[in-house]
Amino acid sequence: MIDAPRKPRVSYWELVRLFVRLSLTAFGGPVAHVAIAEDEIVHRRKWLSREHFLDLIAATNLIPGPNSTEVMIHVGYVMRGIPGAVVTGACFIIPAFVLTLILAVLYVQTGDLPQANALFWGIKPVIVAIIANAGYRLMRAALKGRDLWLLFAACVVLIGPLDGPEVLVMLGAGVVYALYRTRRVQSSAAWLTIGVQPLLQAAATLAAQPSLVDIFVYFLRIGAVLFGSGYVLIAYIQQDVVNRFGWLTGQQLLDAIAIGQTTPGPVSTTSAVVGYIIAGVPGALAATLGIFLPSFVFVILSAPLIPRMRRSPFMSAFLAGVNAGVIAAIGITLLDLTRVALLNPDGTQFSLLAVALAAGSLFVLIRFRINATWLIAIGGAVGLIALAVGVT
Repeated sequence: MIDAPRKPRVSYWELVRLFVRLSLTAFGGPVAHVAIAEDEIVHRRKWLSREHFLDLIAATNLIPGPNSTEVMIHVGYVMRGIPGAVVTGACFIIPAFVLTLILAVLYVQTGDLPQANALFWGIKPVIVAIIANAGYRLMRAALKGRDLWLLFAACVVLIGPLDGPEVLVMLGAGVVYALYRTRRVQSSAAWLTIGVQPLLQAAATLAAQPSLVDIFVYFLRIGAVLFGSGYVLIAYIQQDVVNRFGWLTGQQLLDAIAIGQTTPGPVSTTSAVVGYIIAGVPGALAATLGIFLPSFVFVILSAPLIPRMRRSPFMSAFLAGVNAGVIAAIGITLLDLTRVALLNPDGTQFSLLAVALAAGSLFVLIRFRINATWLIAIGGAVGLIALAVGVT
């Protein structure tokens, strides 16, 4: 269960060092970010229990905003209260923002992207191993009892073959399990829909030639209603920024997504690329501040309520059900990423080198507890060398 902020066990400097490093090495998207954080925070440093960490993940799925970023903010809040939340959130966002901005500048100046495919090709199999290792550990902590295993299986079917919305499946799992455990009906999480539609409708009124205020307000509104991972942001941008406002072309959006995928840290730093293309460095700052500011507000407001939720039989069961949905989502994401990560660079067939890199990374993680950062660096180096000599 999640405890209220207490006497800190770590210093601010320790938080800064860890979360800056996570920002600079967390490749692979939100699930990978959470897996890498779990390895550092739970498995290696033992700052939080696995059950505690799962509750943080569940909590971030109940509020709007980029999930992995909010997990980092939650950890800071648990360790050092509101100042800790600001420190960990800023340290996870800012370094990735700087790297993304550098690539955005190069893109605008040259009209092309630096060649980073080789680096990322070698990193992807390592990310698969990290997610598999963390997912297994979290699964053992979350799925205690036959009922939760059955709920997990149902969530896998709903999210996977039936392609159901992850957030709705998780919320539904929480409600179903809570009703089953407590045998009573109670409204839960209905507040999540309040204000979403008006905010989205208001976003449609922005100007065709945006000012910095327009850019900030647009991304602020999106950050306030964005459920799920940062990848959902891309759908919003396609619909609004490209199709409705005409701020970007479709090709510019594709390039912005590529830059966001190439750099580590939050996927939502893609907003910085969009802001830079529209209005330079000030636009990048406005977009980034807008997209992430609601996450800090939501976490700081909701974090004190989580201990009370765990003390309530209904809400404790609700969180347990949401956790079963979270594990299902991690499993489906792992399968999707594996299908991509184990292919050769042109995506036509499986690569024995990628398979070996993933299997070797998983073995090392389980057997030697090596820091995931080193494996990511090794994977990137292997990718660069392999493609340079034509062996994939």
